[in-house]
Amino acid sequence: MKTDTIFYRLFQSFPSIFFELINQPPETANTYQFSSVEVKQLAFRIDGVFLPQNNPSSPIYFVEVQFQPDEKLYSRLFTEIFLYLHKTELTNNWRGVVVYPNRNTDTGETERYTELLTSGRVTCIYLDELDSPASPSIAIETVKLVVEPESSAVTKARELIDRTKQQIDSEIAQREFLELIETIIVYKFPKKSREEIEQMFGFSELKQTKVYQEAKQEGKQEGKLEGKLEAVPLMLNLGATVEQIAESLDLDIELVRLVAAKVNQKEENTQ
Repeated sequence: MKTDTIFYRLFQSFPSIFFELINQPPETANTYQFSSVEVKQLAFRIDGVFLPQNNPSSPIYFVEVQFQPDEKLYSRLFTEIFLYLHKTELTNNWRGVVVYPNRNTDTGETERYTELLTSGRVTCIYLDELDSPASPSIAIETVKLVVEPESSAVTKARELIDRTKQQIDSEIAQREFLELIETIIVYKFPKKSREEIEQMFGFSELKQTKVYQEAKQEGKQEGKLEGKLEAVPLMLNLGATVEQIAESLDLDIELVRLVAAKVNQKEENTQ
């Protein structure tokens, strides 16, 4: 799975996590809408944009998730931002946020962008340096699970699963958090089988997810559903988008995204 896919799901489902990361009140998320934006000229795509809703005094937040060294990261990021600002009618100020696993990954050429990087407009977040207060939030600890060493990831995930069940009252939010934790663990242990994942946590990697269960409840027989899921990788290789696959196979789009994420991770591990 591409790491930016995890963060897209995370920020889309729980936008308050982003504002916790930049030390803003989580409630700020209530006045923003999160999306991924494509700047058609030069075919740039910004990982994520938090747009303020009907508030010209609030800044636009541009988010980039970077887990691989990239010397041109800042060149590309600022090009995307300024093209986006040029092509919209928005008058809001802006801020940039780059999420790195650690400082060693921050290899972008900075000399030409010193003024921007030191202006306070851009925040670099290094996940392995996030503080762990006495009572850390589930949101921040879930983000940190992405860079948790394999030796302690399973224990950490179990702790988060228990905390989620105990502290999150909303059934929908609880299930979404549990699915996110499960997805991160699958990302971290791509070589483990479904049975091994189930033994570690007491749940199946895919079949216990909400979208899979809902698909079965809607009358799709399990054999038929699994047959459709097996067709997803082939359709991805043929160039179909997640949206096109979901529509043509009559599958929930989130279920297709789960399968696509697994395909991406498998390809990365073979490179």
